[in-house]
Amino acid sequence: MKTIKYILSSLAIAAALTSCVKDLNVTPIDPNLNTADKALTSAADFEALLASIYTGYATSGYYGPNGDPSISGLDGGMSQYVRGLFHLCELSTDVYVCGWNDEGVPDVCKMQWDASTGLIYSIYSRMFFQIAHCNEFIREANATSVALPNKDEWIAEARALRALSYYHAIDNFGNVPFADETSLVGQTPRRITRAELYTWLENELKDIIDNSALADRATAQYGRINKSAVKMILAKLYLNAKVYTGTADWDKCALVLTDLMDDGYTLHTTPNGGVYSAYQDLFLADNDTCTDEIIFAIQQDGNDTQSYGVTNYLVFAFTGGSMDAADLGISSGWAGCRMTPEFYNKFTATDDRAIFWTAGQTTDVADFGEFTNGIGFQKYKNMNSDGTAGVNPGFVDTDFPMFRYADVLLMAAECSLHSTSITATDGLNYVNQIRARAGMAPVATIDEQAVLDERARELYLELWRRQDLIRAGQFTTNAYIWQWKGGVHDGQAVEDYKNLYPIPNSDLMVNPNLEQNEGY
Repeated sequence: MKTIKYILSSLAIAAALTSCVKDLNVTPIDPNLNTADKALTSAADFEALLASIYTGYATSGYYGPNGDPSISGLDGGMSQYVRGLFHLCELSTDVYVCGWNDEGVPDVCKMQWDASTGLIYSIYSRMFFQIAHCNEFIREANATSVALPNKDEWIAEARALRALSYYHAIDNFGNVPFADETSLVGQTPRRITRAELYTWLENELKDIIDNSALADRATAQYGRINKSAVKMILAKLYLNAKVYTGTADWDKCALVLTDLMDDGYTLHTTPNGGVYSAYQDLFLADNDTCTDEIIFAIQQDGNDTQSYGVTNYLVFAFTGGSMDAADLGISSGWAGCRMTPEFYNKFTATDDRAIFWTAGQTTDVADFGEFTNGIGFQKYKNMNSDGTAGVNPGFVDTDFPMFRYADVLLMAAECSLHSTSITATDGLNYVNQIRARAGMAPVATIDEQAVLDERARELYLELWRRQDLIRAGQFTTNAYIWQWKGGVHDGQAVEDYKNLYPIPNSDLMVNPNLEQNEGY
C-alpha cells in the first residue's frame, strides 16, 4: 500500500475526470490544488471526489486509457479492477483459457501462481486502493464544514463501495490488511482474519441497509450503488459463509434474498429490439436500458469512459480467428480467450445462453497459445439491441452487470436445498424461470450439481465461477477436472491451499502486521 500514489497526500486522484460515469457527470477538482482544505471547498468538489471512486471500478486511471494508471508500476490495461477480477475469478476456472504470455496470465490460467505473481498483486493493489479512496472520502465528508445537501447519502455510497471491495478481498485473499475512516492516515494497516472480516462486513452491510441514507432502487440513479446492491453483497457473504468462516448461514442468506425479491426486479424476458434474445440484451451496448434485471453495473462509454479492462476486455480479448469484428461492433480483436471443452459441453445448441463461435475452432484446446483451439465466446458485444454498433469501434459502450436478478433467483434455489426459509417448490420454480428465459425445457428436480451447472450456464463471465466451484468442493480437487487445470492438458487436481490467493510478497515486505496465507 505504501507504493500507491494516492489521494491521501494530494487529492489529485480526482483530477481530470472528464465525464466519470454517465450518470455522475461532474466538474473535476483542479489538480493544482493539492490539499483537502484547498480542493474540497464546495459540494461539487465532494461529488467529483465521489465520482472518482466509481471511476476506479470503470477505468485504470483518470487520464484516459493511454494515460498513467492511478497506481504506479502497474500496466494500465492488465491491472484494471474488473479485468483483474476476471483473471482471479474466471481465468482460474474451467470457463476460459488465455494464450497470451503476459506476466502472470499463464500462471493463473494453469493454477500455477505463487506469492510473486504480478497479476495477483495488481488486483490486490486495486482492491485496497479503492478501499483507501472510500475511507478518505468518508473521512473528509465527515470532517468538512462545507454544506453538503446529500452528505449522508454520499457517505453511505462510499461505505457501500468500500464493502464491495472488502467483499472481493475476503473472497479472494481471506486474511488481509484492514483500515477504515477512523484509521490514522499513514498508519500501517492491521491484519484482519477472514472470520473477523466476515463479521465486520455483516455488521457494516446490515447497518447500511437498515440505518443509512443510501438510495433504494426507486430513487437511485443507474450506475450508482443502491440498497438492493448492498443486499446482494450481504447475500453473497452468507451464501459463502461456510467457506469464509467454517459455519454455514443458509437461513440468513434466504431471508436477505427474500427481502431483495421485494425490491421490484424481474428477469428481462422481452427482447428490446428484436434482433437479439432477451438474455443477450443484458450484455449489449445499450444494456443500461435493462434496469428491470440489472441491479448494479460498472459503466463504460465508448467516448467518455474508456478502458482496456471491464467489458472492453470481454469483447476485444475474446474476438479472433474467423470472427468478423464488425459483427461485434469493434475494429479488431485481440485473439486471446476461448473456453475449455468441459465448459462448452454444459450447453446444448438450443440454449439462448450458448452465445459461442464455432467456425474454424476446435473443441479441444490442444495448443494453449493457438486461438483456434477452443470454442469462442460472443456473450458481450458492442452492439445495440436494434442491431446498430456502439458509438466507437475502439472502445465499447457495454456496461458490466456486477449484480443482476437472475443470480438472486439461482442463489435462492441453492438456499432451498439447505434452508426451510425457501421451499423446495419455490427453488425449483426459480431455476425453471431461468431456463424458460433461455428457451430450455423445465426440469422436474434440482440438486446441488444441477444448480451449480445452471449457474455456470447463466452467469459465465460474470465473476462467480471460482467461488461457485469452491463452495461445491470442485475448484482444486479431482472431483472436477478440466483441460489445463494444474498445468497439464488433461487437467489434474491442485493443492487445496489454492482456494485462497496469496498475499503478495511486496505487501508482506512493507507491512509487518501481515501473515502469508497457508501454503504459500
